[in-house]
Amino acid sequence: MSARLTTPERSLSSVSSRSHACFSGSRLCAISISKRLENTGANLYRRVMDFPSRTSGNGSRPSNQSTPARRSRPDEKEDQPPHRYAVIKQRICDAVRDGHLKPGDRVPSEAELVEQFDVSRMTANRALRELQAAGVLVRRAGSGSFVAEPKPIGQMIEIRNIAEEIRDRGHIYRARVVQNDEIRANAETAALLQVPVGTRLFHSIIVHHEAEFPIQLEERFVLASAAPDYGKIDFTQMTPNEYLTRTAPLERVEHRVRAEVPDAQTHSMLGLSEGEPVLRMTRRTWSHSRLVSHAWLTHPGSRFELSAAFSIDD
Repeated sequence: MSARLTTPERSLSSVSSRSHACFSGSRLCAISISKRLENTGANLYRRVMDFPSRTSGNGSRPSNQSTPARRSRPDEKEDQPPHRYAVIKQRICDAVRDGHLKPGDRVPSEAELVEQFDVSRMTANRALRELQAAGVLVRRAGSGSFVAEPKPIGQMIEIRNIAEEIRDRGHIYRARVVQNDEIRANAETAALLQVPVGTRLFHSIIVHHEAEFPIQLEERFVLASAAPDYGKIDFTQMTPNEYLTRTAPLERVEHRVRAEVPDAQTHSMLGLSEGEPVLRMTRRTWSHSRLVSHAWLTHPGSRFELSAAFSIDD
């Protein structure tokens, strides 16, 4: 019997010894971890306390403490490379200045700039957009970006045929007739020409192009009795100004110019960039003592300017 009891007692003693060892080891491990945490906390506390605080205990900035400013090298700015979109802009501007790119020339597309300069499409797009905003380039939907022509200058006082003005600048003139219809005056159009409602009028809308760029949107109402053949004229061959000057010689002209935000139709017809304003001239002309024409002449703000010069007699 005593021999049989010896083994369980030894086993229990062994288990007890191992448990005590494990407990002791765990306790030592816990003590070690606790000491490490205490040391880490103390070090962290010292670092926090040594760092200059931004505010004092009451929330105000202490007068005797300040955060040391980072000193930069005098030449640090020069060491920074220019933005990649700025490099593209500079290359295009240099090509325009040196004559490698001339007014009307097409510049590389976004995809071509991406490949040539190894940049993202967003970077290439930004370069083209900023050059357009600066008036260096013009963008035509579906065709790409082109070097801008010098701004045409229109005469405010002298009534000139726009086709002649464009040709005098050495450029090709083209007109696109959107409509040229005979209408009856309603309350709004009757007021424009100071005639009774129901009076016969002609209503034309024409887009004038210079070197294939839309330069003027002309919307005109004409008194039919003063220019009876107006609705039959091919205004791709002759401008309304040219026809009216022959048919109803001018006696008086009234001009009014203002900057406007274009509507969607004007924006599309003139191929304007996003947010681009327009210059809108209202022109009224008289012949034989009656008002015969009321026209709105709208120009892209970035591609046109108006001037006037006159002499004053003593």
